[in-house]
Amino acid sequence: MFGNPLYPTYQTFLSLGIAAIVAAVLMPLWIRILRFEGIGQQVRADGPQRHLVKQGTPTMGGVVILIAIVITCVLMAEPTTELLLVVGATVVTGLLGLIDDVTSVTHGRSLGLTPHAKMIGLTLICVTFCFIAVNFCGVLPQVRFPGGFIIDLSGLMTAFEIGDRAYYIPWIYMAFTWLVIAGFSNAVNLTDGLDGLAGGTSMIAMLIMAAIAFLCNDSNLSIFSASCAGACLGFLWFNCYPASIFMGDTGSLALGTAFACMGLVTNTEVASLIIGGLFIIEALSVMVQVVSFKLTGKRVFLMAPIHHHFEKLGWAETKVVIRFWIVAAAFGALGLGLFFQLG
Repeated sequence: MFGNPLYPTYQTFLSLGIAAIVAAVLMPLWIRILRFEGIGQQVRADGPQRHLVKQGTPTMGGVVILIAIVITCVLMAEPTTELLLVVGATVVTGLLGLIDDVTSVTHGRSLGLTPHAKMIGLTLICVTFCFIAVNFCGVLPQVRFPGGFIIDLSGLMTAFEIGDRAYYIPWIYMAFTWLVIAGFSNAVNLTDGLDGLAGGTSMIAMLIMAAIAFLCNDSNLSIFSASCAGACLGFLWFNCYPASIFMGDTGSLALGTAFACMGLVTNTEVASLIIGGLFIIEALSVMVQVVSFKLTGKRVFLMAPIHHHFEKLGWAETKVVIRFWIVAAAFGALGLGLFFQLG
């Protein structure tokens, strides 16, 4: 491990810089490979007409994001159970996204895996994560609120023994874990619709989670979060408008899972709901649009997710992205403030 463990703040910032440099150095080579192989983004036919020029832009930039995260964690962090769990969940979800991206490119359409297949994969990841987190990482099956109020989700618990050790399956908390991980991974995926939007907002959210992990005295998780933010930073150099590469589901699903897992292992799920408020708004805008159209035949937004609504109003793509970054930063600040109120 590089850096002096007596200075965890230094390690965290160094991790951010290393991940950013690794991503920035590897991305041009990855872009050239993708262009040579003719692997490009398939733009949705019903999307904004101005997005048609993005057709064929290299995708799967999330591969380099994941590589940067893993390399940084190997160099800077101790291989604790908590770190291995979070990194493992992030990488496996990224592989699920990679299959989705490859399927999309192979079939020449903007949709990859079916929602059913993708949800089965996410469910397996969530169940495995919850079991390991509770039985090997000491994560409590509860949700903490400001003022010390706690909701215990350890009811409906199944216990069994293997050898001399007892293991527990908290079914209600497992369902809650599924909602958090599957929800945020899909929410970040929905946010990934404009150049620099998902990368910038994920960077902001993971910077806040790095601070929370640091305050929870877990420098390894802080290093992980900082490496996620740094990888996004390096990626943004190539993803800013007009983008030379997109992160694809490989990146968006992985980053959403990374964010959700950080909230779960630090028992700061409520604060994470505020920190990731922009992602939740993006997901809710799609849900509201679908429900409204099915029930009334009318659409609430000009187009969903909501970032496309503002495009339809005439906002330039860069204006939407920067203003959404500002909103994400505000949510991050509120969530960090809420963290200090948790019991």
